[in-house]
Amino acid sequence: MENTKATVEILNDLVQINNDRISGFEKALKDLKEQDADIRYLFTNCIGQSHEFKMELATEVQALSNPKDVENTTSVSGTLHRTWLDLKAKFTGHNTHSILEECEFGEDAILKAYNSALAEEYIPAYIREMLTKHNAILQKAHDEVKAMRDAIAN
Repeated sequence: MENTKATVEILNDLVQINNDRISGFEKALKDLKEQDADIRYLFTNCIGQSHEFKMELATEVQALSNPKDVENTTSVSGTLHRTWLDLKAKFTGHNTHSILEECEFGEDAILKAYNSALAEEYIPAYIREMLTKHNAILQKAHDEVKAMRDAIAN
């Protein structure tokens, strides 16, 4: 019972950070220029991935607990990060390099959350398998964001 409750908490944390990821990429899309079509495509795919991950995570939360227990908000740290981005943008502008830099920072955060969840020994094997799959997809997206950032002169 204790492990189930802890697993639900971890899954809900991952739902929240996926919500943060969606909000972050949606904000970034608004700040991109029209000629950034390849970056728009990547960001749109990342949003779709997180919607899919949220559905999978929420399904497991509902199976393990009360369906009303699914956390459907963003985290405080995610909200604070987006506020910081807004403030920073007022001083530095919304250039493509800085947008990609901030998105990479967000990708670092979600990877850290998934790695932390995977480090917990009590996570059931079938959930660990799902999280490992998510983590691999997130790592690939992180690497793509980083490669695009590195390709753009500051």
